[in-house]
Amino acid sequence: MRLTIRTNLAMRVLMACAVNPGTNITKSDIAEKCNASKNHLGQVIRQLARLGYVRALRGRNGGLVLAMPASDIRVGAVFRLFEADLPFAECFDEKENNCPLIDTCWLKPALKKAVESFYETLDEISLADLVEGNRELEDMLYLPLRRSGGALSGNCIGRSGADAS
Repeated sequence: MRLTIRTNLAMRVLMACAVNPGTNITKSDIAEKCNASKNHLGQVIRQLARLGYVRALRGRNGGLVLAMPASDIRVGAVFRLFEADLPFAECFDEKENNCPLIDTCWLKPALKKAVESFYETLDEISLADLVEGNRELEDMLYLPLRRSGGALSGNCIGRSGADAS
């Protein structure tokens, strides 16, 4: 089993937003920090926004922020949404299935059960579980305060939780 690039990028975007609460993170920031294509990120970000996981703000101080608490975002739900268009096996695809064993094969129900177990395991994990206390991830994805047209954008609280002033 292999995840699609889109699912992988969706999780990178969500983790970057979760590590930087209250910061408008740009697509360029994420591309640089996560070694990702801006074009692929754009597609993933639009889908995350459409699904209600992020809010995309346009304009000079625009960027992305989580649209809900990280503790409310379940990894299994994100994976299901991004992997939904890709059937796990040929026999899972009603339109493109050419397997002659479809009516007698017991592998499909076994695979279906295994895939559902995979998602159920991921349902137990929230985005917060992936980022909170993950110091190495914070070090990689944290964006310090930036000056933008005389106004500060970014976190008002430093990574250690101490006041940034």
